[in-house]
This record gives sequence, C-alpha cells and structure tokens, in this order.
Amino acid sequence: MKIALLGLGEAGSSFANDLASLGVTVVGYDPALKRDLSPAVTLAYSNAEAVLNADVILSVNLSAVAETIAAEVLPVLRPGQLYAEMNTASPDTKRRVEAIISPSGAQVVDVAIMAPVPPKGILTPFLVSGPGADRFAELLLPLGMNISVVSDQTGEAATRKLLRSIVYKGIAAVIGEAVDAGRSFGLEPYIREQILSVVGGNDALIDRFLEGSKTHALRRSHELEAVVAMLGAQHVEPVMSRATLTSLENLIERTQP
Repeated sequence: MKIALLGLGEAGSSFANDLASLGVTVVGYDPALKRDLSPAVTLAYSNAEAVLNADVILSVNLSAVAETIAAEVLPVLRPGQLYAEMNTASPDTKRRVEAIISPSGAQVVDVAIMAPVPPKGILTPFLVSGPGADRFAELLLPLGMNISVVSDQTGEAATRKLLRSIVYKGIAAVIGEAVDAGRSFGLEPYIREQILSVVGGNDALIDRFLEGSKTHALRRSHELEAVVAMLGAQHVEPVMSRATLTSLENLIERTQP
C-alpha cells in the first residue's frame, strides 16, 4: 500500500514516520518542511507528484488551503484512490472538498482527528465519514489504527469533532481565565480549589488544560474558527465559541516572541 501525505507539519510528519515504520510506502510533500522525517519517507516536489499512484491520500494542512490543495491534485487523481481530508474544517468546507475531488472518481473521506497527535501519532483516534469511509477503515484498521466510521455522508465526522470542541476548548478557556484572575489577586490556590470542585479533584487536569492551550493556541484558534462557521451556517449564535476564539487569539499574541 502506498500512502501520500500532503502537509508534513506536527501531525503530518508524525503520521508519515509512523506509517513508514509499519512498512507502508510513504510519499510526502510540504512546501516549507521543518520536521524531521524517517529516511523511509520519500519527499515529492509537489502535492500533485506525491499523490501519483497512491492508494490513500492524507491531506493534513490547514483548513484555509484545503480546497486549494484539492484543486491542485485533481488533474492527476484517478478512480479507486481515497482522498482523506483531515484538516480541522467546517462540514461545509469538507463538502466543498468532496465536490472538487468527486469528478476524478476518487472517493473522499472526511477524517476528524479526535485527540492531540503526540504522543500516539498514527494511533490517535479518528472519526471518519463520507463515501470512502468504509474502505478507508478496511485498508487501515489492519495497521492497528483507531478508526470509527460514522456514516457515508461527508461532514458528519467534522460536525462531531467541532461540537466536542465547543466543550473542551471552552472549558480550557474558562480555566485559563480563572487561573489568570486568581493569580492577579494572589489567590491562585483558592481558584484552583474552585476549579477542582468541577473537574473532579484532578489538579493535573488543570495544568493539562493550561499547557495545552498555550502549546496549541494557533491550531485551536483555527478549530474554533471552524466551529464559529459551522454554528453560523446552522443559525446558532456562537456567543461562547467566539469568546473562546478571542481567548485563543489573545493567548497567541501573549506567547509570541
């Protein structure tokens, strides 16, 4: 089996290295490669070159370029290939990618990455939907991957991920603001006690929320942008999600050198 990785950032490079270690033929492309790759991963000179003769294509970029990359590879796609759109994007974006890819005869898979990629890498839990979801699972489950098929409708996996993000990223934002406020009054131990009464007495969990928000603020801001877009399309006012997005944007500004 040959798998193409489009995008070799934190997630894409981890997936590429793990798949190569499992004996899969891996070809990847990234216009600004910064991560270390296994010698077993072959680098292509373009997205289009990377997908040639690949059985499965994993697009792991940013939602902002998802449609552009789909259009870029469309001329060289062929029937029977699986195009997995793995970016954290709104359901509508996933469906627009499907509309771009479908004329080629390749099948689209909407893949939602349901946890931080480190430390599990390719074993990170995935929700999948879309016309190619069942075949995606059939091909990749034998590698030990953690894949749950939702439906054959593109956008269903993305919807579930983003609904979950409202909760997890919203809680993280509230905890971050509460701890900052507690520190400003010299009352951090007190505010942590209040938070512990909500999160089941798990002090380490508070620190994971705080560190996770700092470490992944940029990626999570893109995730919340997708949440806001999805809720707007459903005519649900994203009051709390907009606030969470603002919190992440402020965190990015504070942590930039």
